[in-house]
Amino acid sequence: MDQQKIDALRAQPVPAFSHLIEGAYVPASDGGMMDILSPIDGRLLTTTAKGTAADMNAAIASARAAFEDRRWAGQPPAARKNVLMKWADLIEANALELAVLGVRDNGTEISMALKAEPGSAAGTIRYYAEALDKIYGEIAPTGADVLGMIHKEPVGVVGAIIPWNFPMMIGAWKLGPALAMGNSVVLKPSETASLSLMKMCDLALEAGLPPGVLNAVTGEGAVVGEVMGLSMDIDVLVFTGSGGTGRRLMDYAARSNMKRVYLELGGKSPNIIFADAPNLDEAAKVAAGGIFRNAGQVCVAGSRLLVEASIHDDFVAAVVKATEAMRVGDPLKVDTHIGAVNSEVQLNANLGFVDTAKAEGGQVITGGDRIMQDTGGYYMAPTIVTGVTRDATLTQKEVFGPVLGVTPFHTDDEAVQLANATVYGLAGAAWTSNLSRAHRMIRDVRTGVMHINTYGGADGTVPLGGVGQSGNGSDKSLHAIEKYINLKTAWIKL
Repeated sequence: MDQQKIDALRAQPVPAFSHLIEGAYVPASDGGMMDILSPIDGRLLTTTAKGTAADMNAAIASARAAFEDRRWAGQPPAARKNVLMKWADLIEANALELAVLGVRDNGTEISMALKAEPGSAAGTIRYYAEALDKIYGEIAPTGADVLGMIHKEPVGVVGAIIPWNFPMMIGAWKLGPALAMGNSVVLKPSETASLSLMKMCDLALEAGLPPGVLNAVTGEGAVVGEVMGLSMDIDVLVFTGSGGTGRRLMDYAARSNMKRVYLELGGKSPNIIFADAPNLDEAAKVAAGGIFRNAGQVCVAGSRLLVEASIHDDFVAAVVKATEAMRVGDPLKVDTHIGAVNSEVQLNANLGFVDTAKAEGGQVITGGDRIMQDTGGYYMAPTIVTGVTRDATLTQKEVFGPVLGVTPFHTDDEAVQLANATVYGLAGAAWTSNLSRAHRMIRDVRTGVMHINTYGGADGTVPLGGVGQSGNGSDKSLHAIEKYINLKTAWIKL
């Protein structure tokens, strides 16, 4: 990466953002605006339209009209594929600009953001563009006097609510398969990180996506998100974020048209270290990166470290060493390992979890404090807490920040019991040289993704989905397409 180019992009003023409705940028119906503060320095970065119920209803109506007149769904698969491939190319061509804009908005370190945001988004859009003309219907095995056909049709209008930690990457996980299958989409970006996703939508129009097929409304979830959830014209609702919001969206669906709701929610993912791990030094470095990159603001972060008692002290010391070698700082510097926390509200919540951990008997062995306060930004030292029990808050509640809880175990059964001791089940890992043990961990740990001798890095060919209160349905892979299609049976008498 070229630091000089990054600095030049950082220096550019960020224009105010408006809603995208019917292919045009429009202000809020009442003229309302929201201030966007950069977590890098706490200063005003720009403003965005503060959506009203009328704004969201207009976006939904636009998407419904676009679907009903089949301006996108009616195009041949090859034509839709061509547009999506152009979109992916444009994302790649503007990758550095998009990444820098996103970092200024949400604080992710640029070394991670460039790959995880525009890089991942372009790859995801391209993946589903390649797949869309390979999704076939079926012929049922029937008697000779009947033809049974199974058609795969787009569901209609998809509402997508996107979080602030990786808006482009997670946005593409929803947009790629939804648009590939011919649906129209209404996006609701996060209040605290919408800019790069809105710019990505602009590139979709440039690539030739028809007006109204993709609409985006910025604003508060309690206003525009609620309208989306209660709408009778949203057919499928997809969401990544907190469990509390997920519950409200399910309630909204029940109170309206019983729309399908797919949720990717929180996690308290266990990273299990056995004494026979093939490389304990590597495991320690990966464990640190698995929780502290992006300041711990990763849904699958390995926030619970379960360590076999016989190696506990030495392994924890190695994790501390790896952690203290990670540089917290300006996320737009290429040598920064850990960037800023997204907002002051999130930072204060993180620090509150540390206070609670201490009160419950945990020992903070590194970090635990706000740092770099003189910058005006929101920075926290990566924090490791030992002595975390099964019932402790750090075991049971998602922090979504740079806080790692450590718990020892003695047997395989105890490791599994600790791993499964929460309501969540999003991701996990086990480090061992024993093949049978590895497969037992895969089988017995209740989670959507289980890593063995690594943490993170699963690409778009495999699904990401949770069990328990980590959600339902899957993002990524061909399985994600299932959320955005309806099956229609044709039963034909011959």
